[in-house]
Amino acid sequence: MPRKKILFVAEAVTLAHVGRPLALAATLDRAQYEVHFACAERYAFCFEGADLVRWPIHSISNQQFLQALADGKPVYDAATLAGYVEQDLQLLRQVQPDVVVGDFRLSLSVSARLAGVPYVSLINAYWSPYVRQRYIVPSLPLTRFLPIPLANALFNLARPLAFALHTMPLNKVRRQHGLPSLGWDLNRVYTDADYTLYADVPDLFPPHDLPANHAFIGPVLWSPPLPVPHWWDQLPAERPMIYVTVGSSGHGALLPAVLQALAGLPVMVLAATVGMVKLDAVPDNARTADFLPGEEAARRAALVICNGGSPTSHQALAAGVPVVGIAGNLDQFLNMQGIVAAGAGALLRADRFDGAALQQAVQGLLATPAASAAARRLMGIFDSYRASEAFSKLLSKILTT
Repeated sequence: MPRKKILFVAEAVTLAHVGRPLALAATLDRAQYEVHFACAERYAFCFEGADLVRWPIHSISNQQFLQALADGKPVYDAATLAGYVEQDLQLLRQVQPDVVVGDFRLSLSVSARLAGVPYVSLINAYWSPYVRQRYIVPSLPLTRFLPIPLANALFNLARPLAFALHTMPLNKVRRQHGLPSLGWDLNRVYTDADYTLYADVPDLFPPHDLPANHAFIGPVLWSPPLPVPHWWDQLPAERPMIYVTVGSSGHGALLPAVLQALAGLPVMVLAATVGMVKLDAVPDNARTADFLPGEEAARRAALVICNGGSPTSHQALAAGVPVVGIAGNLDQFLNMQGIVAAGAGALLRADRFDGAALQQAVQGLLATPAASAAARRLMGIFDSYRASEAFSKLLSKILTT
């Protein structure tokens, strides 16, 4: 039998949207599947040794994406999404896949349907229309000069309208191609697909009325295939280790202040800059590199400090380690709310960063057995999921229907 073609399309605005589909792509049986992967060239280093066919496509820059989040503006305008659709359609004609899998490639809501290709979307459950949320104002222009309680109240008053504005570009492009509007619900826009897979567990984000084509598959863990730094096997073992990474959508400028806050604590710090910040000085109790193997770093650590996003926090929880999330954008706040509610972490604001508050959070979590116990409980839940098996089963279902 000829192998089925699976095309992964990653919107390379952050490393997470590339790493997650890459992790799933690596698990597919090459005797059954011919694997293709499309994304922008900026994350070419992620594909070292990958057994797949690569296709270059355009994505907006990481800087443009992060600036839109910081300004509270729609990430894409209709012209950009229309251009994406044309790119997608050309790609789908060239590859002729049996299934297309997208990670935040919103244009597939149009292009996959026009091409008649079954479309699977990977996303986090806190964006689901079937998960209730309490929204906290992220780092926005109004939080720079208003007290957070007032900014939060104004944000929640304006949020329904703001979310509706974010839905308009994709709905406009859908109408241009004769597809019905998805309505004013941003969560529906973000999760629209023939099949929607949540790289989360329902214990953190309990669903309601989940339809049959939506499913939790558990965390999808991935680390870049890069060599470890020279100091990796020469770390002292007598002090608790803390793994720190700002992530590709974090506030890189905060890393020096984070390291300085940890400099006075009896800990050893392993820090990844993700190439986003140049450090003029590194405290004696810290070791740094552009990238670190996140899963192994989390297993070595007693605590993980990150931007609150799901990739690193999942690595921490999969290792049974509590998380401090220094959140900036809404995605990070939503993810950390689930972790904090489970008792496995602490949430700090990037726009109100205070070294003393970070020290207090770190010392509190390290001294609190309940936090470690909650993280270990989630580790057990994570272990009960096999994302690769769930994904493979879904592909088999699609391809035999």
